[in-house]
Amino acid sequence: MRRRPGIGGLQTAAAARDQYKKLGENVAKIRTDMMKEQLSTFRSQLEDFARKHKNDIRKNPAFRSQFHEMCAKVGVDPLASNKGFWAELLGIGDFYYELGVQIVDICLATRPLNGGLINLQELSQLLRQRRKSDRGVVSEDDCLRAISKLKVLGSGFEVISVGKKKLVRSVPTELNKDHNEILELAQGQGFVTVDEVEKRLSWILGRAIDALDTLLDEGLAMIDDGHKDGKRRYWFPCVSPISSLTRIDSL
Repeated sequence: MRRRPGIGGLQTAAAARDQYKKLGENVAKIRTDMMKEQLSTFRSQLEDFARKHKNDIRKNPAFRSQFHEMCAKVGVDPLASNKGFWAELLGIGDFYYELGVQIVDICLATRPLNGGLINLQELSQLLRQRRKSDRGVVSEDDCLRAISKLKVLGSGFEVISVGKKKLVRSVPTELNKDHNEILELAQGQGFVTVDEVEKRLSWILGRAIDALDTLLDEGLAMIDDGHKDGKRRYWFPCVSPISSLTRIDSL
């Protein structure tokens, strides 16, 4: 018959567990302190790097993007506030604030043409046109970072993916799966017809017309009835190839 441990044995086992627990807590604390020390070292090195390459960060969009990635790895957000060390050192807080204001202006100016949905690539080009003195210093990555700060305004201002394109939405329009599929289909030539939607997406006529009418009502589509085949074209400026249609010289 197997003997059960006595009170002494239970006390010894409990004491051992307490020792293991304390040992584990000490090891965890040591590791945490080491990680904090490493992060502190990284941040200090990042500050030195920023001071050394200040001009490159401000003027070179590719370099600036890599700098943001380095910051993210050590938990630093240079855009968290327009005050403090990073803003004073680099001035990038002001840069993205200014960029955000210009993005809002462009989205409002182009809304009658695209219904509040604009291709990110086109938005970047319009920004470069507007910033005549420094066309080469604004990248799509910069636009994305500026837009992320516009979310506090509500009423849209977010980036959505439709197929291979990124679109900037500045109105609170909710697009469902049907709408996204039509927009993705229109990317090839900038427009779709009802017949094309039916055949390519395997939809019934009513479903195609309902989705297209909704996009039309929201101002995202434009109608073209001037073709010999008699088929109505639904044009989508937000996914059309960049052309003079959405280049606004007054921006």
